[in-house]
Amino acid sequence: MENSSVSFHFNLTMFVNIGHYRYPAFVFCLLLYGFIISANLVIILVIYRERSLHEPMYLFIALLSVNSIYGSTGFFPRFLVDLLSNTHMISRAACFIQIYVIYTYASYEMTILCIMSFDRYVAVCHPLHYHGKMTSNTVLKLAGLALSVPALVLSAIISLSARLPLCGNDIQKVFCANWSVVKLSCVATVVNNIIGMILTIVTAFLPLIFVLYTYLQIFVVCRRSSAEFKGKVFQSCLPHMITFVIFSITAFCDVALSRYDLEEINPYLAVILSLEFVVIPPVLNPLVYGLKLPEIRKHILRMLRWHNLLKISS
Repeated sequence: MENSSVSFHFNLTMFVNIGHYRYPAFVFCLLLYGFIISANLVIILVIYRERSLHEPMYLFIALLSVNSIYGSTGFFPRFLVDLLSNTHMISRAACFIQIYVIYTYASYEMTILCIMSFDRYVAVCHPLHYHGKMTSNTVLKLAGLALSVPALVLSAIISLSARLPLCGNDIQKVFCANWSVVKLSCVATVVNNIIGMILTIVTAFLPLIFVLYTYLQIFVVCRRSSAEFKGKVFQSCLPHMITFVIFSITAFCDVALSRYDLEEINPYLAVILSLEFVVIPPVLNPLVYGLKLPEIRKHILRMLRWHNLLKISS
């Protein structure tokens, strides 16, 4: 075993020196963060205010928007500070907090998409039993399960990583990541890898398999149905399918990137790929649901018209 070095800080090494361009980059990222917060808040506010939207599908969409705000807030403030800083040191405690927030955000995204697919499955495949199965109590239980399981699982994974003796403090990322910390370990990490793999299967691959299964069942039902029914199903399921595909691709890019030697990849490309899953889904989710679902779009336009009338009258 190598001599372990106790470091109370980590150094984020993937920040590229872009000189004076860091100021436009800071403004752009700040505007992006502002858009994520405001757009998702609009979705949450519309669903909260309109009683006609107090249905399981829309409540899960609101939960997805809450998660987008949670994940973005766990990433952007620190990232914005680092953009303007010449050093990119982060304390050990702050690093593990960031790991927990970003990883729970990613896990919540997958589990929420999972229960949303179950909601669509019941609505399409068992329409007569939908209101009997998707009661308020069921919605609360599903939401609680979607949030509690990843929180417990990731607490276990991160606590194992936090106990490892480390022989370095350089993290090849622009934010803290669990695998990047584990790679710095002075001791064998077989136990961490096995437990991490099992828990990753529970929080990522099982929901993925379930989503694919539910949409296979929906596809089978649609094949035997009328064109009008297919149109309604397509309209209600398309936003979820788009969100699911976008998140799966961006998450895969981050996972694949963590297995490569980043020194062999163009640094700008590496930064872009590593940022995708914490930036793209929170930006696109409110756009997809706000533009594609007519009920939400109608109420957003009504709210904007009312706001403009108030401005004119004042």
